[in-house]
Amino acid sequence: MKVEINKDFRPSKIVCVGRNYAEHAAELGNEVPKEPMLFLKAPSAVIMHDQPIILPPQSDQVEHEAELGVVIGHMCKDLSDDENPFNYIAGFTCLNDVTARDLQRRDGQFARAKSFDTFCPVGPAIEKDADVSDIRVVCRVNGIVMQDGRTSEMVFPVDFLIRYISNMMTLLPGDLIATGTPSGVSKLSSGDVCEVEIEGIGLLRNSVK
Repeated sequence: MKVEINKDFRPSKIVCVGRNYAEHAAELGNEVPKEPMLFLKAPSAVIMHDQPIILPPQSDQVEHEAELGVVIGHMCKDLSDDENPFNYIAGFTCLNDVTARDLQRRDGQFARAKSFDTFCPVGPAIEKDADVSDIRVVCRVNGIVMQDGRTSEMVFPVDFLIRYISNMMTLLPGDLIATGTPSGVSKLSSGDVCEVEIEGIGLLRNSVK
């Protein structure tokens, strides 16, 4: 069952998982982490389906990152191995973890590169009923497939991530987890149309300006 994401959707935090697909880690010259590599993205970066991604003047290398997004439905803290993390989610959505790659390399950490306004397109809906253990994640730029992976390729699966994160920080209703991106990230340019399509979840489309 799909529920449209309201334009006022603002998670208290966006928790992102870096290098959660081995091929993506390799394409950027990084090793796969032994534990989930977490970082935060500013909630003010969120935009909806059909709203434009704005390229900031500070960066010459803004790239797309198609990801499965997990929306938390109930307060979630210190989950044990016996608890089912899926009982705490509202559902799943499409997410684009837009990244200023040149600034990411320059800074050595991710806050600035990931958090420009418009750098977190989400939507268009939350799918409440989905088996996300092995579904296709695709990104197209101007109709050309750039990323094409499956959630079964994640180093750390969704249930592990929810439990792991909950043992560090309290997840609140509406919080968003970005679960990592497959290989194939590429530069976005003004005039492009970027689509993130996730099997059984939906299609998120944003122009680039």
